Amino acid sequence: MDSTPSPSSASPFDMVSSALGQYIPRGAAAAAADSADTQGDNGAHQHTPAKPTPGRQEQILGAVNLDRDLRITRRNLDPAVFAGVEAVIGSPFVDLLPPWDVPTVTRRLRQVLETGEPHVARVQRLRRSDGSELVVSMSILAAAAPQEGLTVTVIAMARRLHLYAAETAIGTSLDIGETAQSLAESLLAWGDVAAIDLDLAVWTGEVVTEQPQRRIRLRRAALVPDRAWPDGYVTPGDDLPSDASRLLSQAIRRDDAAQAIVLPDRASIERVLGSDRLIHALVPSDRAAGVAYVPLVLNGAPPVVLGVAEVWRRAGRPFDDSELLDLQELVARTSHHVDLARQHQREHTQVLALQRRLLPRSSGDTIETASIYQPATPDSAGVGGDWVNSFPLPDGRTALVVGDVVGHGLGAAATMGQLSMEARALLSAGLAPDEVLEHLDETVSLLDDAESGLAAGYSALGSTCCIAVYDPVSHRVTLSSAGHLPPVLMLPDGLGGPVAARPHPGLGAEFALREPFDVHAFAAPPGSLLALYTDGLVEDPALSIDEGIGRLADAVSEVHPWDALPDAARRVVSALAPANRRDDVTLLLARMIGYRKEDTATWRLPARGDIAARARVLVSGLLAQWCTREDTRDSVLLVVSELVANAVRFAQGPITLRMIRTGSGLLCEVGDTGNGRPRLGRNELLDDAGRGLHVVHGLTTRWGVRWTDTGKVVWASIAK
Repeated sequence: MDSTPSPSSASPFDMVSSALGQYIPRGAAAAAADSADTQGDNGAHQHTPAKPTPGRQEQILGAVNLDRDLRITRRNLDPAVFAGVEAVIGSPFVDLLPPWDVPTVTRRLRQVLETGEPHVARVQRLRRSDGSELVVSMSILAAAAPQEGLTVTVIAMARRLHLYAAETAIGTSLDIGETAQSLAESLLAWGDVAAIDLDLAVWTGEVVTEQPQRRIRLRRAALVPDRAWPDGYVTPGDDLPSDASRLLSQAIRRDDAAQAIVLPDRASIERVLGSDRLIHALVPSDRAAGVAYVPLVLNGAPPVVLGVAEVWRRAGRPFDDSELLDLQELVARTSHHVDLARQHQREHTQVLALQRRLLPRSSGDTIETASIYQPATPDSAGVGGDWVNSFPLPDGRTALVVGDVVGHGLGAAATMGQLSMEARALLSAGLAPDEVLEHLDETVSLLDDAESGLAAGYSALGSTCCIAVYDPVSHRVTLSSAGHLPPVLMLPDGLGGPVAARPHPGLGAEFALREPFDVHAFAAPPGSLLALYTDGLVEDPALSIDEGIGRLADAVSEVHPWDALPDAARRVVSALAPANRRDDVTLLLARMIGYRKEDTATWRLPARGDIAARARVLVSGLLAQWCTREDTRDSVLLVVSELVANAVRFAQGPITLRMIRTGSGLLCEVGDTGNGRPRLGRNELLDDAGRGLHVVHGLTTRWGVRWTDTGKVVWASIAK
């Protein structure tokens, strides 16, 4: 090239072309031609060229510019190594590809167009005009402004360069499927079809520590190129026939290093496989073919077998010794990536199992819930500390909890599980949301006391949590938050927005003067929709956090009262979640239903000695209206009498009596201003006091206490 564009005006194409001009000395055409002559028809293996003379370099780099329709607008494939690759201006780029690679490469090109994220160093074949193929390392980059479209760079694959590029690509993911796929794509440099078959234990993330036995269960993890395969052929996700395991057994020598096995022709393949069923399942075509089986072995004492790599070739292209050495070197250098992906698959499975146990199982009679959890990435590194839960409390209320533990991985998930279970236990014991957060704050400080979390790559300090408790009788929500973003409330009339709760630092934050957790109460009439979420749903680099919350409020306002809540939750996440997520996304939608007025009754009674009799009269009339069975009515009246009498005897101030008709029975609540906790003690037959709670205990399915701002409520559940 005669000139170098200035950096300020240079497009990616110009910069690559400029680099080519500086990289390739003038007069080096002869060296490039010599280099091109060393390429085989398929470009699969490079013989080592003679030592170049000083000042001469091999020309192996080219570039192609594409518009948004994936048509070629500019190209620089002048080096002799690209001879026969006809990149015609205005023609589709996919014309340069083998037909079976078109869907996969097209998908990658469009993905870079949409996201701007580069796709680098993937092994690819380009078609030459004579029908042969050239193996290249292809990278796809978005064109820089003011240019539009893509810049595709291709590097003709010298042996060492191919091994480096392949290992780099294989090590970019911790997902075992993607790792196997990258390895299979790299192996295409040596054949026409490549497959990776893994021991089932490796695929599922289990520990593999011993030599393979006679029978090994293999599962196909990857297969390239992407094409339509005949029925019955083993494709990714399928288990190989059990007889196929002997191929792997033969590829491993008990007292020696792993050895590749080569079946050079169709006759050898049929003789080894021994049945039409196996041939149909394992041989990728009806044409004559040869195959090299290379074991994936993790070096150690003894070595650990992970699976086997298969490379298939058309007839007339036998494997030579140098190619087999290259194959074995690539597989050996990348086996540890497969094992790393196995370890992360194991952690991923454990974390997801824990998180699934924390997800809401079902909605109740008084509230409907739906939750969504999406990790930032599909591999285990993206599974983190977001957690969400909703569960009925024993006294008929419902708890809604969402939290976010700092960090990712199994350690963060374990902390998440501990905090979630502790919150559930404390709420079920009758503690208010702010009291629960006080206990969680102490727990988080203890968890990081010895910096164990930081050493493991995460920290519980600074974790956030929001707890909301819904009362289906009063139709009110009581909420406390520790550093969490405010929930969004949408009322039945369409009005609403973020709940105006006072912010508080996250759990475990250290202050000279510790501030108590605030309690915020608000009305949530039937039909209201409450959204609790983590910051991954509303954080967007292009928007402020307030704008993100506003977008969430708009999305929640579009949920129709008749919409199925799980479908609505998926639509909200789909509309809001950033395309390039950096954090996990969690959403909990809750639609308030509550009890009907005719299913509840509340009385406020004075604390007098005769009030128990008055309470029995009131409740008796109510039970008659509810058509309660006689035996159930007798039990309820006795329970009410005992609870009211205890409130008069041990507490002060007015007494509140509330009756609720639930789907499974009746709930009786007696509130007073006392702060003593009723306890069921050991009672002797002739004792005069303490018999009331034993009567309650014997007549109810459950009973307990919850604390309020003015005292306590003793509740009891009686079956119908």
